[in-house]
Amino acid sequence: MHDFLCIDIGGTNLKYAVINHAGEMIIHDKVKTPAQDLGTFMAVIYRILDQHSQHISGIAISVPGQVDPATGIVYHGGSLPFLDKINFPELIHKRYGLEISVHVENDGKAGALAELWLGSLKDVQNGAAIILGTGVGGGLILNGQLFYGSHFQAGELSFMFTDTSQSMNRGIVGINASAVGMVKTIADKIGLPKNQDNGLAVFQHIQNGDSRAVIPFQQYCRNVAYLILNIQTVVDLTTFAIGGGISRQGIVTETINAQYDALLNENMIVKESLSRPKIKQAAFGNDANLFGALYSLFMAQDHTGMAEKNIS
Repeated sequence: MHDFLCIDIGGTNLKYAVINHAGEMIIHDKVKTPAQDLGTFMAVIYRILDQHSQHISGIAISVPGQVDPATGIVYHGGSLPFLDKINFPELIHKRYGLEISVHVENDGKAGALAELWLGSLKDVQNGAAIILGTGVGGGLILNGQLFYGSHFQAGELSFMFTDTSQSMNRGIVGINASAVGMVKTIADKIGLPKNQDNGLAVFQHIQNGDSRAVIPFQQYCRNVAYLILNIQTVVDLTTFAIGGGISRQGIVTETINAQYDALLNENMIVKESLSRPKIKQAAFGNDANLFGALYSLFMAQDHTGMAEKNIS
C-alpha cells in the first residue's frame, strides 16, 4: 500500500487528495475552510480522515503559519490563528491510533518543495516560489535546499511591508498582493454576483481588455513585481516560480514579467546592477502544496529515492 493522503489547508479552501506511488491523484476534492473555530475546523479534518485513514500509508499536511517540521507543531497559523500551537500528528495519532507517518509543512514551503522536486525549480540552486492565494506564501531554495531560517519563518512573504503610504495593517504584501483580494476588488468594480467564485469571470474581463479589470490587475502584478525585486536585492536568485490558483492564467506571469521590466526601466542603476531573474509559471499550479507536502514527508522519512523513482 503506497497511497498517501495529502491535505492543503488554505485561508479560503481546504483541498485534499489521495496520491498513489505513481504520483497520480486517485481522489481530489476541496471544501470551504471552516474559519470559525478550531472545533469546527477539526470536525472537517476528521471527516476527511474517517473516509481515507484505513487505506493510506502516510498523511502529509500543508498549513499556513510557522511549522516546526520535526514536531509538526504549528505556530500562529497565519490566516487561521486558532491553529496556533496545534500538533496535528499528536491529535491524529491519538484519535486514530495509526502507525503511519503524519507530517506537516508550511504552505509556502510546500509549494517551493513541489517546484524543486519536479517543477519549475527543478535543478535550480537558488530560487523561490511565490504562492498567490488568500495571502502570499513563499519558499526560498538556497544552495539547492529549502531554507527554513532560525525560527521556521523564512518565506513568510505576507508580512513584508511594501507600501509605506499605508499603515502596517494595509501596507503588507498579504493585503496588496492577495490574489483573493484582487479578484474581489475587480468583481466588485464590475458588479459580479457576490458569494460566488468569480475568478474565471474576472480573468475573462481582463482578457477582453475591460479597463475596470485591467487597471487593478496591472497594479496587482506591479505589487508582485515589487516583491520579487525586493527579494532579489537580498538573496540574488536565478528563478522565481509563481504559483497559486491564479497562476494557471498565463497572463499573470506574463504581466508580472512586464511590470518587473517596467520597474527596472525606471532606474537604470538598479537595472544594470542587479541580474534579472527568470520569472516562470509554477508547474503545479493550485496543486503545488499537495505534492510539496508529500515530498516533505518523503524527505522526513529519507524516502526521496523512492519518490524520484516512482513519481513522474
